[in-house]
Amino acid sequence: MTLNSSPLAHSPLSWSSSTREDAFLKWFNPLVDKHQLRVDTLGLASADASFRRYARVLSQNPAHPSLVIMDAPPELEDTTRFVNVTSLMHQAGLKAPQILEYAPAEGFMLLEDLGANTMMQALPKPDPHGAQAMLAPPLAPVALSEPDAQTQALFEKAIDALILWQLSSREGTLPEYDHALLRRELGLFDEWYLSQAKGVAQADLEQHMKQTLLPMYELIIERNLNAPKAFVHRDFMPRNLMLPTSEDAPLGVLDYQDSVYGPITYDVASLMRDAFISWPEEFVLDITIRYWERARAKGLLDQNGFSEDFGAFYAAVEWMGLQRHLKVAGIFARLSLRDHKHHYLADTPRFIHYIRATCSRYRELKPLLKLIDHVENIAPIQAFTLGQRGQ
Repeated sequence: MTLNSSPLAHSPLSWSSSTREDAFLKWFNPLVDKHQLRVDTLGLASADASFRRYARVLSQNPAHPSLVIMDAPPELEDTTRFVNVTSLMHQAGLKAPQILEYAPAEGFMLLEDLGANTMMQALPKPDPHGAQAMLAPPLAPVALSEPDAQTQALFEKAIDALILWQLSSREGTLPEYDHALLRRELGLFDEWYLSQAKGVAQADLEQHMKQTLLPMYELIIERNLNAPKAFVHRDFMPRNLMLPTSEDAPLGVLDYQDSVYGPITYDVASLMRDAFISWPEEFVLDITIRYWERARAKGLLDQNGFSEDFGAFYAAVEWMGLQRHLKVAGIFARLSLRDHKHHYLADTPRFIHYIRATCSRYRELKPLLKLIDHVENIAPIQAFTLGQRGQ
């Protein structure tokens, strides 16, 4: 059984061009009988912040009753990274999708389906009338989600998966998360957030760069490169973790193709300071402590006193999170302004809160806090739960 070449009568999939559609059909049609695919069930599953998108199709094969198709135009996406990191994930003992079919020249893959339910979907929704993260006007407050017993259990599964990934680390296997890459990512903040989203004039931006941003960027990078190194997923958060099939089963892991080798603090910072959901600081501390205890027991933190001093480790996580938040603020502005994915900017206040919260805690970061306050036209933060720290 095959799909008609055009139009795709049984599928809501749309294509950027007839050429891309024809390439898909040429690849897909021979797989229908081989994998017992039910063509009438083919439909768009999701799209992400890149140029990739995913379709889902059901199968009559009981071993794989549902399968996922990756559509990654080869001129826009490098699928070899996904293939390589998938292999590393499996070697680490993580639940990553099996690759059943792969056409590198065309940018199509047939993948094991880890399910439709992400960890994010199982977490409690923010209460707009409940606890809120401290955020000065004119930005809207960031509503916090209140963790429950299921939340606690899922985050513990997440840190177990993260430690498995980090234990499998080998230098020279993945690209280095080095000074150049960290600096390039930070540049997204001034290029896209300050200049494009906030409209900071070029002359003012150049002055801010010279007086504040360049020195702050170098300080942030220096602190982050002091951390022990490990494999870094780079987007380790509930939206990319799939719910387990049973209570004893591990979480599935997705969206790992951009993994690198760098600061071990990055993924736990990403997990607990999420792009789309915020937690009370007590919960962030609790899960970070649980991660720290398990990671040091495995010998992952034997550097710079991190295994003996949780305070030093937590400060390093905050500095790493700051780099990520500045980067993501720039990425979300780019997604909105360049790629017309405007919903991403709705989460910008969350990142401004994260940035200001960290900057308020460390004396060295006060120039960056002052700049953010100036750009956002907001009043300075007076106090935070953990107080100020000097490092």
